Amino acid sequence: MIVLALDTAGTGCFACVYDSDRDVVLAMTGADIGRGHAERLMGFIDEALVESGKTLSDVDRIAVTVGPGSFTGIRVGVAAARGFALALAVPAVGISSLAVLARAARQVHQAQAVFAVMDAKRDEIYGQMFDASGAAMAEATAYTVDEARQLASGFVGVVCGSARELLLGEHTDSDAPRYLADIGVVARLGAIADPAFGKPKPLYLRGPDAKPQLGFAVARA
Repeated sequence: MIVLALDTAGTGCFACVYDSDRDVVLAMTGADIGRGHAERLMGFIDEALVESGKTLSDVDRIAVTVGPGSFTGIRVGVAAARGFALALAVPAVGISSLAVLARAARQVHQAQAVFAVMDAKRDEIYGQMFDASGAAMAEATAYTVDEARQLASGFVGVVCGSARELLLGEHTDSDAPRYLADIGVVARLGAIADPAFGKPKPLYLRGPDAKPQLGFAVARA
């Protein structure tokens, strides 16, 4: 099965073509662009397809990160995945950014539980725990930093992600990397995901920063 994987849930914008039958990443493209995912994503997809020697007609499944992460980025990726799935008549699956972090950590720390944590700013942490088999132990949740610190301090396993140092301190276990999201891991998780769960949907753990202004409605004539 050929999987086209997309990741726009964070500051990065990435595309990957993966052959699940051979467990080989055929091509991966992208960059940490900060903003402008909508303008850059299609170019990265084209590059990945060309580099892999595949065309869109070869794609059997679309995988996309659904968050938590950037509101705008998530919407771009999910909309693109749904559009490709509809046009190609193939399934699309959504992959949690926290599940990607946990899988990347378990590739190094096998047979260990994982607490995947992301710095959500504004004194919040996005987190989710996974057992040694990789199964989620609870739903993805937005914690306060203090709540997440308490959980991390008593957690038996690997703590990974962009909030690791914030929770455990800069001088603890400094040899352990943060395990940033990997588009190759997105593709592998997408290959084993069950399309029966339906179309990819954004995983937002808090409301948007932008709020509609009240009291400025224009009266209809």
